[in-house]
Amino acid sequence: MGYPKAVRTDQGPEFTSRAFLAWALARGVRHILNQPGKPTQNAYIESFNGKFRDECLNEHWFETLAQARHEIAVWRVDFNEVRPHQGCGRIPPARFASLHRQQAADAGQPRKTQE
Repeated sequence: MGYPKAVRTDQGPEFTSRAFLAWALARGVRHILNQPGKPTQNAYIESFNGKFRDECLNEHWFETLAQARHEIAVWRVDFNEVRPHQGCGRIPPARFASLHRQQAADAGQPRKTQE
């Protein structure tokens, strides 16, 4: 899969920390900041960040990195593979992506003609 070419974030401390900036630089990921006070410049990620914070990060007291990784992985599976999303036609994103890949593959196949 690899890393994205760029990440757009707000001015929050989690995205302006040296650790995040070093991570992005080491992986060739361009960091684009929203203009201060304009979260709508990246409404999708703002919505995701709110859900992730409310449903996962705020629900656990992580005592170890292994525990954090486990709980986040469980949440990620639920978010991507189980829970239906309105923007995906009330199906989970993984199912939506699978259907999209299948439709794209089908569109690339020559049509069979009846003889």
